[in-house]
Amino acid sequence: MRHRVAYRKLGRVTEHRIALLRNQAEALLRHERIETTVPKAKELRPFVERLITTAKRGLADGAETPRAVHARRLVLEDIPNKAVVAKLFDDLAPRFQGRPGGYTRILRLGFRRGDAAEMAQIELVGSEYNPRLADTDAEGAAPKKKSVGGRLRAAADRLRGKKDEGEGESAEPKAKAKPAKATKATKAKPTKATKATKATKAAKKADEE
Repeated sequence: MRHRVAYRKLGRVTEHRIALLRNQAEALLRHERIETTVPKAKELRPFVERLITTAKRGLADGAETPRAVHARRLVLEDIPNKAVVAKLFDDLAPRFQGRPGGYTRILRLGFRRGDAAEMAQIELVGSEYNPRLADTDAEGAAPKKKSVGGRLRAAADRLRGKKDEGEGESAEPKAKAKPAKATKATKAKPTKATKATKATKAAKKADEE
């Protein structure tokens, strides 16, 4: 029986597993959504939500109180990135101030090609992160990227266009080609034999006269 057996091992030793969760938690708090396997996402969810709860507890009494400083140090033990911790305390924790838990959402994406591992997307609830805005320039909007289906349809349209052009080119000569006109019957030219017979007849008439 599985008494006192908690959490998933994820095929790693304890140190490797903790390092994996810390790295994924840092990426999730920075980008607000990541893609990973379903078992890793299920293990990452309580790990990240505890960090958000700690940050909320630190903000309850104010940013400069000893309790807030202690909460920030507790989070820094798991995420040693001050920029990400600052985002957690300044942006994310106030967003979830009135929410009693359930800060993340897991969406299943299907199966990965190669090893058929079930993939999932874990994201923060209420996330306004747009991956297309990450590539925007300071001057203009981000270029719209076509999906796989859109690229396939565009390729099919190009192929159909080339085929239509080829059919049009082959049809044009046929349309221009006019049926050959019937040739007029040429008059029979007199041959040498007919000329000789005419000469003999003319000579006979001359003798008779």
